[in-house]
Amino acid sequence: MGRVAAGRAPEELERRLGLNDAVVIGLGSMIGAGVFAALAPAARAAGSGLLPGLAVAAVVAFCNATSSARLAARYPASGGTYVYGRARLGDFWGYLAGWAFVVGKTASCAAMALTVGAYAWPGQAHAVAVAAVVALTAVDYAGVQKSAWLTRVVVAIVLAVLAAVVIASLTSGAASAARLDVRGDASFGGVLQAGGLLFFAFAGYARIATLGEEVRDPARTIPRAVPLALGITLVVYALVAVSCLAVLGPEQLGRASAPLSEAVRAAGADWLAPAVRVGAAVAALGSLLALILGVSRTTLAMARDRHLPHVLSAVHPRFKVPHRAELAVGAVVAVLAAVADVRGAIGFSSFGVLVYYAIANASAWTLTSGEGRPPRLVPGAGLAGCLLLAFALPGASVVTGAAVLAAGAAAYAVRRVLTGRSAA
Repeated sequence: MGRVAAGRAPEELERRLGLNDAVVIGLGSMIGAGVFAALAPAARAAGSGLLPGLAVAAVVAFCNATSSARLAARYPASGGTYVYGRARLGDFWGYLAGWAFVVGKTASCAAMALTVGAYAWPGQAHAVAVAAVVALTAVDYAGVQKSAWLTRVVVAIVLAVLAAVVIASLTSGAASAARLDVRGDASFGGVLQAGGLLFFAFAGYARIATLGEEVRDPARTIPRAVPLALGITLVVYALVAVSCLAVLGPEQLGRASAPLSEAVRAAGADWLAPAVRVGAAVAALGSLLALILGVSRTTLAMARDRHLPHVLSAVHPRFKVPHRAELAVGAVVAVLAAVADVRGAIGFSSFGVLVYYAIANASAWTLTSGEGRPPRLVPGAGLAGCLLLAFALPGASVVTGAAVLAAGAAAYAVRRVLTGRSAA
């Protein structure tokens, strides 16, 4: 446990990323996934309560971000809550967090790859998804600096497209403030379910924490990068949600298969629709790039501790990346992208990520004031919020997610028994 607490590892990754790179990687993970994938199902769940659902997701995300930033500053090693949970709560809770993250975010990778395929070439969505996974795994393999540079380009393109959508929608004659009113169709359960679905879009700030071993001056950089990335993302999401609601209303938004494209058409800006398609594909590519980056780092940390095959813990001597972990993650995601359904992947991913952050908040609760603990209200509200949103998700997502977590816990118990017998 001393190695974990010190944040050291047998083969250290190189610290190449500054504040701007860390913020951009967080933005690349968040901006896109929610705007293009989660608005419609969230509107179906919440109806006119979509904006309150977004607010709930933002509050929980802020608590999680604050807890994660404080922990990452104290434990600047690859692995995120896998590392924090082991150091603060014990080996099992860190393992469970790592398992939830790797499994849930692997499903999220597949969902983003399929989103690329659906927008770029709907008739060949699965083939395009697999090709995207292979290409972006190669980019990550070549080194994290190239990943950060490419993510910067992706974020710029997506923000330009989203700005055009917001301006075209809100300045059109089709926009009506009355469509933003919360009416009787909104229920408490629906708002919570929408919050859980929209939380899927905010979870990208974890990428910053999982890159703790590659960030320069992590004790200073990570606590600054996380709230910056989250704050920018919240502003963007709120503007896009308001503009789509104003021109479509909650019912039409909930039925939309491509809500931003339908919003610009309703606003009379059909010429923007092709740009929105390109923006959606680019946004999903950006999210996929950063997701593969983050999942491979948690896989690296778990492999170092032999919770996953130790062969995955190798760091490339030239590129200074966990190349075997990246290749393994890329291979699994490519298989899932070839056969999976995007809707099921999003729900399952949301459950796993909320459990992951519940453990992060529980870990932050144990920090002392001298260790940089946030006000107790923050991790307390974050823990309660994560559990509430997780079990407000659709029943199939909850049952499947709980079953996979139970399988991971069983695997941990079997390994402990076998290790104990071997030691004896």
